[in-house]
Amino acid sequence: MRKTLIITLLGIIALTMQAQTPQPPYVYMVENTGSHFAPPALPAPDQLPIIRELPDPLEGVNDFTDWSKRRSDISHMIQHYGIGKKPAMEAGQVVAHMEGDTALVVEVTVNGQTLTLHSTIRYPKVGQPPYALMIGTSMISLPRQLFDERPIATMTFHEKQVNDYGQWGPHHERGEHPFDLLYPDLTANGAYSEWAWGLSRLIDGLQQLGPEVTKIDTQHIGVTGCSYAGKMALYCGAFDERIALTIAQEPGGGGAAAWRTSHESQEKVEDIDKTDYHWFLESQRDNFRGDSVYRLPYDQHELCAMVCPRALLLLGNPDYVWLSDRAMLTSAQAAYKVWERFGIADRMGWSIVGGHGHCQLPESQWPEVQAFIDRFLLERPAKTDNIQSSKF
Repeated sequence: MRKTLIITLLGIIALTMQAQTPQPPYVYMVENTGSHFAPPALPAPDQLPIIRELPDPLEGVNDFTDWSKRRSDISHMIQHYGIGKKPAMEAGQVVAHMEGDTALVVEVTVNGQTLTLHSTIRYPKVGQPPYALMIGTSMISLPRQLFDERPIATMTFHEKQVNDYGQWGPHHERGEHPFDLLYPDLTANGAYSEWAWGLSRLIDGLQQLGPEVTKIDTQHIGVTGCSYAGKMALYCGAFDERIALTIAQEPGGGGAAAWRTSHESQEKVEDIDKTDYHWFLESQRDNFRGDSVYRLPYDQHELCAMVCPRALLLLGNPDYVWLSDRAMLTSAQAAYKVWERFGIADRMGWSIVGGHGHCQLPESQWPEVQAFIDRFLLERPAKTDNIQSSKF
């Protein structure tokens, strides 16, 4: 009887301690909580071991206190081997002001050169400030109806202001971009590191001015984009911990889709050999093409995992085979284990649905997107667990 009583009391104590353990935060107020960690060892590509399976994103992680270091290691690897360096800012390098009531202007000065970012904030017609904010990379392709009746402001990150490269039309080459004037030692960078850097400067400006000036609640910022801008949104959300919600819509290869899985696909998909190398370090193609992809010390599921403990929703469209959504599903399932390990699996989901045009979200997916927006931007009760649907 006494033994049973002791076991019961121990069980009650364990449950009480578990209940008192705080959950990981939904968002941070700094860009990179792991900025103080030194980089891990980054061997030459030909010295890297062959890893056939997806690398373990939780390697060396016993509990959430270890995650910041592991996340920092993943970040360093992605920058070093994949996209190039996202430079940190120093005090005084960013100055922001508003032109009129809606135009945010952010001036970034480095090495005596200044790059200026402009973006117009579209305020909602409902609710009271400060408002949550959804930033569209290049544009917001999610239906306007998802925002019109919600107290959420919107704005666009105009990526050509950072490096005048866009998917369409004429553009400059490496070394000729506005970003390159500030950082002439980073001209080998891929666009995704530079775009992530640029969006972070907009958030710097919003924080600097404060909600009294901008009417924006910087604890409830989301980012979204589709196709190449879906990749952009994912990199921006992964590399800035001030973003509470990332919605990557049809991001394709080099976004959420695992490079290894895409390489093994029998379909014609965007893999590490066949992507736009304005977006990535050209050395990534040289070092990891073909079967050399198995030497890559990370994969895109770990880019997704960098968003943890914040919220991530991946949207796919299997009708467009090039997007490699089978590889995105593999990546999503692997990344999900990180949120699951920390007891916050309801902060990550995916929905892969066909029967619609590229970047044209069908109404069948609206409830899933609305649930993530309501919960993580507006703190409204919404069911976000078990949003894990695909046709595969």
